[in-house]
Amino acid sequence: MKAKLPVGSFLNMKQPDKIILKEIAMVLKNGGVGVLPTDTLYGLVGLALSKKTVQRIYKLKKRSPQKPFIILISNLNDLTKFQITLEPSFKKYLNSIWPNSVSVILDCPNLESKLSYLRPLKKTLAFRCPREKWLSNLLKQTGPLVAPSANWEGEKPAMNIKRARDYFGDQVDFYCDIGTIKSVSSTLIAIKGKDVKILRQGQVKIKNL
Repeated sequence: MKAKLPVGSFLNMKQPDKIILKEIAMVLKNGGVGVLPTDTLYGLVGLALSKKTVQRIYKLKKRSPQKPFIILISNLNDLTKFQITLEPSFKKYLNSIWPNSVSVILDCPNLESKLSYLRPLKKTLAFRCPREKWLSNLLKQTGPLVAPSANWEGEKPAMNIKRARDYFGDQVDFYCDIGTIKSVSSTLIAIKGKDVKILRQGQVKIKNL
């Protein structure tokens, strides 16, 4: 089934319903790219497992392809799509902090060559499992999404759809509007081997690991 939304569509997401989410999911699964609110800021989103889509987002953001994007997932099982295996203790730890506004950098040394476009230089990827129910439902329909902030590289993240449109105009397939977003960045941690390191404290304060 082909996407139904006209290019550059504006969608009111203040009260997201199943029909809107289904249409958005359809566009994304067909390789579309859009701007929608994440659990932190407005993000420029597209299928993480589509090389063509990810390359399109790099071009839209005017970003170096050597800098990987954050990847949103619906649950811990999505990590297997990136050939990531975790020890039981770390699975338990991630389940204790997710879903939430916590971004986690994980080793992915066994990532297949067909997915190497996701991390050209480093053998790591950053993931986040959002708490918002509507966003989680969307991710269950689409699969993992890359979701960098909606702005050109080096510019300020768009706090509203008007600013996002200033950046991308009709080059994206849709804009989802919930008004102005003023949000703190996600907490950022890295898991390497048997170590967990806090790199940035954000919305969710992690005190004891």
